[in-house]
Amino acid sequence: MKKISLVALDLDRTTLDKAGSLSDRNREALLEAMRRGVTICIASGRCYDSLPACVRAVPGIRYAITGNGACLYRLSDGKRLKAFLISAAATRIILDTAEDFAPQTPIAYEAFLDGKAYAGSDYFKDPVRFGATDAAVPYIRATRRPVPDIRQFIRAHAGELDSIDIVTGAEEMKREIEEALHARTQEIYTTSSVRQLLEISDRHSGKGRALQALAQMLSIPREQTAAFGDADNDVQMLRWAGTGIAVANATPAALAAADMVTKRHDEDGVAWGLELLEQAGLI
Repeated sequence: MKKISLVALDLDRTTLDKAGSLSDRNREALLEAMRRGVTICIASGRCYDSLPACVRAVPGIRYAITGNGACLYRLSDGKRLKAFLISAAATRIILDTAEDFAPQTPIAYEAFLDGKAYAGSDYFKDPVRFGATDAAVPYIRATRRPVPDIRQFIRAHAGELDSIDIVTGAEEMKREIEEALHARTQEIYTTSSVRQLLEISDRHSGKGRALQALAQMLSIPREQTAAFGDADNDVQMLRWAGTGIAVANATPAALAAADMVTKRHDEDGVAWGLELLEQAGLI
């Protein structure tokens, strides 16, 4: 059996602990895997600019999939190797469709441009009003750049955006917006990493497709890839990878898509999973 040569890692609630930090054990497991010749790639819904310093500081991590597969970066110099931007036509449909639902409940937007995250000033000031949890507020304010009118910002950059998030605390309405979007355009990919977000990017994106593109770029066959994840936005990647590994705190969809389950994210699940692969002679 050929050994695994490429491992993709979701960050939040997978590789990072509850505080959003990289534990010493997970860090050492990543270093050991790289010493054994494994290429490590971050695979996150985050944009490039908000990738955490604790992960980027790990020497040897070479690539980052961001925006749920909208972009692929080389970390050594920050060069964007691949990007699937939302078309101008699809961007207008996203805004028009969401606005049809806006009178029912507050809706906010996050827009991602050139690896940076932007949000409307009203959402930036009070994320909880739009469905964000109290725990998420520090992260939002640390990573989002407020703009006075986010809808105008999105329209002004139509055709240039990496991805768009619709933020709403009404889960049923989120599903209705998603259904309406797919009824109006086939040019988008939608997913969700947390309850209040509908994450939208170009139809060619998705973490699985980005991992496939990176594997092809590195001439690594599918069976020599592995991926760790926890959420619905990881399902495509867990299914595509030769070995898909879900942490124990994963969503039902992510657990169903995985080949194996490791410990929780706050129990060094990534380290446990990598050690199991090492013990099986796969790394």
